[in-house]
Amino acid sequence: MRAINPRIQFHFLHPVSLQERARLKQFIISLFQKEKKRLTELQYIFCSDQRLLEINQQFLQHDFYTDIITFPLSDPGQPISGEIYISVDRVRDNAAVFGSSIKRELHRVIFHGALHLCGYKDKKPREEKLMREMEDKYLALYGRST
Repeated sequence: MRAINPRIQFHFLHPVSLQERARLKQFIISLFQKEKKRLTELQYIFCSDQRLLEINQQFLQHDFYTDIITFPLSDPGQPISGEIYISVDRVRDNAAVFGSSIKRELHRVIFHGALHLCGYKDKKPREEKLMREMEDKYLALYGRST
């Protein structure tokens, strides 16, 4: 089997400070490796509340604000390709509500989207609890990798 050199890109439709991007990309690749998933391409798109609401309405028929929407673009069983849309406005608001820094909350949703692509769900209470545990695990690992 040919080795895959994953490609991760960050696109900013709404401004947000995202430092150490090369390190973050490497960490995201390691997250997929730890989860035993093959990643080919991942696009993170940082946008406004309004833009993410429009995407939520158009593609998911949901009429509410959210912090993240993850679109898997690969077929099941194939190396993972996806798009992750993140509302910078929601990240800022959630950081204030949860008493967290914007940087930490931004990393939380970045890892959250990657975890969705790895197969983690968060609709049921048990799934949501596991998702939070996995987010915390990867936040801690990322913090230690500095």
